[in-house]
Amino acid sequence: MHNLKIAVLLPCFNEEGAIGRTVNGFKAQLPTAKIYVYDNNSTDNTVEEARQKGAIVRKETRQGKGEVVRRMFSDIDADLYVMADGDATYDHTVVSTLIETLLNNQLDMVIGTRSQRQEAYPKGHILGNKAFSILINKVFKSSLTDVFSGYRVMSKRFVKTVPIISDGFQIETELTVHALHHKIPIAEVPTNYNSRPEGTKSKLRTYSDGLKILSFIIYLIRDIKPLFFFSILSIFLITASMILGIPVVIDFIDTGLVERVPTAILASSIGVISVISLFTGLMLDNVTKGRMNLTYLHYNNYYPVNIE
Repeated sequence: MHNLKIAVLLPCFNEEGAIGRTVNGFKAQLPTAKIYVYDNNSTDNTVEEARQKGAIVRKETRQGKGEVVRRMFSDIDADLYVMADGDATYDHTVVSTLIETLLNNQLDMVIGTRSQRQEAYPKGHILGNKAFSILINKVFKSSLTDVFSGYRVMSKRFVKTVPIISDGFQIETELTVHALHHKIPIAEVPTNYNSRPEGTKSKLRTYSDGLKILSFIIYLIRDIKPLFFFSILSIFLITASMILGIPVVIDFIDTGLVERVPTAILASSIGVISVISLFTGLMLDNVTKGRMNLTYLHYNNYYPVNIE
C-alpha cells in the first residue's frame, strides 16, 4: 500500500467545524496520501480550516455534489481514490481495511456501508435508503445494503471510465448503478457511522432530494435497461387498452354495432402506442449494448492496481 499513489477526495459545502477533523483523521491513517478538499461555494470558514490542517484545497463553482465529484475525478491522477464526505461522520480508522479489501480481492470499488444508528442517521434517511436499495437490487440482481454511502475506495480504472452525469446527491446512486450494470467487481465493508459534530447540519433534504434520487434511478433504468423499462410501459399500456376495449368488443358481438366509438378509438390508440413502446425498447437495447461494449474497451485500457 505504501508504494501506491493514494488520493483522498473530500467534496465540501459549509463544513466548518467538521472538515478539520475529517482531514486530520485521514492524515493519521494514510500519512503518504494526498488529501484534496474541493470547496463548493462555502460561505463559512471551510476553506481556511482545511488549509490549516494541510489539505490541498480546490474549488468547483457549479453547485452540487455530483458536479464536485466529476471535477475531482477529472483533475486528480492516482492509483487509488478514497472518497468521503467532509462532515466527520465516516469512520476514518477503517480506511486501511477498505483499501486492503480492494487490493486483496482485485476489486474496483469498495463501499463502506454505514451502521444505521438512530442517533446518527435520521429515520427518514434509513427508510429511504432501504427502499431505494431494494429497488436497485431487484432491477440489477444484486444484494447491496447501502447504495447511498459516500465512503468509497475506487481504482483508477473505475474513476477514469465512469461517465458522471448527475449533479447532486444522486452521485452515489450513479456510481453504484454503473458498477452493477457493467459487472465491475465491487464489495461492501461494514463501518461505523458517527453523528455530525455539534453545530453542523446535513445538506441532504429527506423528501425533495429523495424525489430527485428516485427520478434519477428511473432515468438510469430507462437509459441503461431500455428493454426492461419500455416492456413494463408496454405491458401497462396494453392492459389499459384491453380494459377499455374488451367491453366494446363484447357489445359488438352482442349487437353488431360499435356503440362507444370514442372508447374504441382510445383503446386502439393505446394499443398502437403499446406496440411502439415495445419496439422502441428493442431498438434502444441494441444501442445500449453497443455503448456498453465501448465502455468495456475503455475500461480494459487501464491495468488493475499492482500490489506487488
